[in-house]
Amino acid sequence: MPIARIPRRVTVFALGGTIAMSGDQTRGVTPSLSAEQLLAAVPGLADSAITLEVVDFRQLPGASLTIPDITALAAAIGDQPADIDGTVVTQGTDTIEETAYLLDLLHPGPAPIVVTGAMRNPTLAGADGPANLLAAIRTAADPQARGHGCLVVFNDEIHAARRVRKTHTTSTATFRSLTGGPLGYLVEHTPRFLGTPLQRHTVPTGPGRNPRVALVPVVLGDDGAVLEAVADRVDGIVLAAMGAGHVPAVLVPALAALAARVPVVLASRVGAGPVLESTYGFPGSERDLLARGLVGAGDLHPFKARLLLHTVLAAGGDRSTVRRAFAVAGGYAPSHTWPWPIAEL
Repeated sequence: MPIARIPRRVTVFALGGTIAMSGDQTRGVTPSLSAEQLLAAVPGLADSAITLEVVDFRQLPGASLTIPDITALAAAIGDQPADIDGTVVTQGTDTIEETAYLLDLLHPGPAPIVVTGAMRNPTLAGADGPANLLAAIRTAADPQARGHGCLVVFNDEIHAARRVRKTHTTSTATFRSLTGGPLGYLVEHTPRFLGTPLQRHTVPTGPGRNPRVALVPVVLGDDGAVLEAVADRVDGIVLAAMGAGHVPAVLVPALAALAARVPVVLASRVGAGPVLESTYGFPGSERDLLARGLVGAGDLHPFKARLLLHTVLAAGGDRSTVRRAFAVAGGYAPSHTWPWPIAEL
């Protein structure tokens, strides 16, 4: 006798983006398709035996989404019935690497959130949206995905929100995890995870605060003009430094003074590998900057570090909380020292 499949329930939240765009070459494409229209274009979805709920949450290009948008989305996902097995979010790819990590930080429950989108809009030959959406739904419904927090599913690869990056402006294989690789793949429409879930760390939603956190890159010959321009207008700064956490020596006095007033997080602009702690000792080295009060980001990319700093400050975290959170998220300290309760697995 055939084995009866347990019915699974997934909610799809549509936010717009390339996957939902229509138009023509004369005027360009814009987001206009509803969640129902996206699902209607997915071959094989009816054979999945997955019950779907749909929510048209936003209708925006990915570049126009905001932190309050994603905070509201996290709240809406958290308010779903307990029997929802997973959630899929469709959106523009411009900001997936950021929105997915923010959702990961704000979602404490075990049911997975899976973010996906498309690089080729529905008017083009070989549009990838339907395949990505089907893969995301199947992953969100799979019991193996529980405890993984927020995932990005694209091109039949499953990535952790904490690691994933958009690496190409047009390729359908744009999403990569340069540190650690994918968590898994879809094979014959079935998710296959390669290991146990990453340890998850979440931050409680703050009481309506929306701190301003700047991301400042450091470049060859940098004289500090950009840093000076934003210094008095922010609640915190993430510095995208050179190499393993280095800046020109001329920036050191300004950074030390700034770190005495607001949290300044030291990340690397390289995109893979950690900020070091004690290898180099020259003025402007990681050792010098950390001794002057900057907070190391470890292996968090600057984009992710900015979101972590924002959520910690929004939750009312002080300097000690910021340091503890980055010590764990950056890989410097064990998980049990995270400032808040560990998320469910």
